[in-house]
Amino acid sequence: MSNNNVETPYTYEDYEEMVECLLSRQPHRPSIGIICGSGLMNLANKLEERYNVPYEKVPKFPVCTVEGHTGQFCFGTLKGKKVVMMQGRFHLYEGYPPWKVASPARVMKLMGVDTVIVTSSSGALNPAFKVGDIMVIMDHIGMPTVSGFNPLDGKNDERFGSRFVDMNKVYDEKLRNSTLKVAEEQRIAPFTRQGVYLMVGGPSYETPAEARYLRALGGDVVGMSTVPEVLAARHCGMRALGLSLITDIVTMDYGAAGAINHDDFLETAKWRAATMNDLVVGVVEKMDCE
Repeated sequence: MSNNNVETPYTYEDYEEMVECLLSRQPHRPSIGIICGSGLMNLANKLEERYNVPYEKVPKFPVCTVEGHTGQFCFGTLKGKKVVMMQGRFHLYEGYPPWKVASPARVMKLMGVDTVIVTSSSGALNPAFKVGDIMVIMDHIGMPTVSGFNPLDGKNDERFGSRFVDMNKVYDEKLRNSTLKVAEEQRIAPFTRQGVYLMVGGPSYETPAEARYLRALGGDVVGMSTVPEVLAARHCGMRALGLSLITDIVTMDYGAAGAINHDDFLETAKWRAATMNDLVVGVVEKMDCE
């Protein structure tokens, strides 16, 4: 991986080459894209007529380096809808530049996707939230993006979208309301929340002072993903739904015992993954009603 100051962003033709490769390896033309976060990869097991394409088989496409991220596209049908899932995503802390972290959204757009569901794990900043809660993302704060590390930086290609993107309603309201309705139907409403996802670059976790600062900014949860892909999806005119599984409570007290451990996060994600996956399936099933 090169430094983002010297690595050349993908061209529209590069994206077309990736899409041509993906479509030639399987028969589906998806309309829904799902990006699976840490510990949430088993959602792909619900696909019918499934075809897998490893990332390394796609020309110029990045590869995953994080534990718990399989690193493949999974195509198939889910509740009668044509779907592509990504088992594994990319992060700034892996050394990838922002435009490469966000590249899956543009690949999905050129495949025919018009709706993107992005899942993640996160730590709770809001004291009312608990481990195992599922948060429907209402809005986000992208610390890297407001600091000059935006995936839309550089020359704009109008074939994807306009130079300046309206982010007033980045997470689709109808999809959020549908998700809350599905949560009620599945009797998981008591631990389904709505709130603001705050993205940091990582990979280090937050100090207590940083955690208090991030909470004061308005973050309900903090994570290291989601925002770049959603920014690119909105730039391309796609609807976006974000769901985040709370795997830990962020420490704001210097006297708190215990250390933060990524393996513990993965175990928590596995514990609640089936519930999260069922929620996503229910949302997809209702999409014709949107």
